[in-house]
Amino acid sequence: MNGPLLLAAISGAFLAQVGIGVGLAFWRIQRTNLAAPAVDTDEAAAAGPGAWQGWRDFRVVRAGFEDRSAAQRSFVIAPVDGAVLPDFAPGQYLTFSLDLAGSPTEPARTIVRCYSLSDRPNSETYRVTIKRMPAPPARSDLPAGAASGHFHDTVREGDVLRVKAPGGQFVLDTASDLPAVFLAGGIGVTPMISMLLWSVAHQPQRPLHLIYGVRNSGDHAFKDLLEGLAQSHPAFRLDILYGDPGPDDVEARDYQHVGFIDIALLQRILPDGRHQFYVCGPPAMMAALVPALAAWGVPSADIHSESFGPASSGFVPRGERAVLATSIEVRFGRSRRTLQWTGEEANLLDFAERHGIPVDSGCRSGSCGSCETRLLAGEVHYESKPDYEVTAGSCLLCVATPVSALALEA
Repeated sequence: MNGPLLLAAISGAFLAQVGIGVGLAFWRIQRTNLAAPAVDTDEAAAAGPGAWQGWRDFRVVRAGFEDRSAAQRSFVIAPVDGAVLPDFAPGQYLTFSLDLAGSPTEPARTIVRCYSLSDRPNSETYRVTIKRMPAPPARSDLPAGAASGHFHDTVREGDVLRVKAPGGQFVLDTASDLPAVFLAGGIGVTPMISMLLWSVAHQPQRPLHLIYGVRNSGDHAFKDLLEGLAQSHPAFRLDILYGDPGPDDVEARDYQHVGFIDIALLQRILPDGRHQFYVCGPPAMMAALVPALAAWGVPSADIHSESFGPASSGFVPRGERAVLATSIEVRFGRSRRTLQWTGEEANLLDFAERHGIPVDSGCRSGSCGSCETRLLAGEVHYESKPDYEVTAGSCLLCVATPVSALALEA
């Protein structure tokens, strides 16, 4: 074979190899794109890198109680598609879509609820811990929590649940090495567990302090886990408060203090210096503690809070709010109702529910978007910016109050 023919043969072989390589690479990319969940949406981007769009099927692989009274139950879930899970920021939550069976008094329905992740990130499973919510003690006429009851009474290992990607802005500042103080009331401890487990794994020298208040040992969740962390990690201090110790509860063994978390306690047990505070609990705790931290002189940048139940940490019970001198007209289009807002309710969702207007809701804190409603006319106010990216021309009823006369689609 002469020189030009040999050169042509070599060039042809080289180009063929390149073509095969490009073809294989393209095939792999296409297969990956088909297998991976789509993430090119604002919703997914807000939830974090690698998050998926919309709902994804997860199977319950393990379930178990975290407290002695069997009121707080953890569910470990794994993606049905078997794909690697994206990381989440410690403190974030998952959003669930739940199909509730009908009863003689209520029709079948689908509801959306958000529950905090209670573990540090791993690539295979997520864990949430859900407290059964009974009717309020003083209002036995009100129903118990539908979603929490569904999880406790109906959801079993092997069941498949529809889940949105992790989201939420109540997260640990992982770039900081400032001492972190976690103030938790009741089931508000769940995001703190996630923050603690991440911290001891990735920042073992960072000073951490959990101050956790519950009624007594029956409600004391994650007791063995927390005591184990306190014994094995010198930088972590644990203080437990019982509001109403039981006859078998022993001070210094089960708890360190009697009563509730307040500034006087913090001043007594915290060392001098700057701290980052993470606060999560029921409305009464948030309404007292968050403003008190600010009044104590803690900079707002060092106070991170999330409440469950009514959304605002400035929550004031209905009946104790200042009534407006002039009411504001609110028209609900689908329900064909026109009502007068007087300022007695914390938000438009509470207002609608009190008047029997059906509205979908989930987190009740401006995070999940379930109560998003088209705003046909008027203007609303948010005390703080919602985590959820509200669609233009809409509003989130759970955190909105009217500024002017409103026309809503609901």
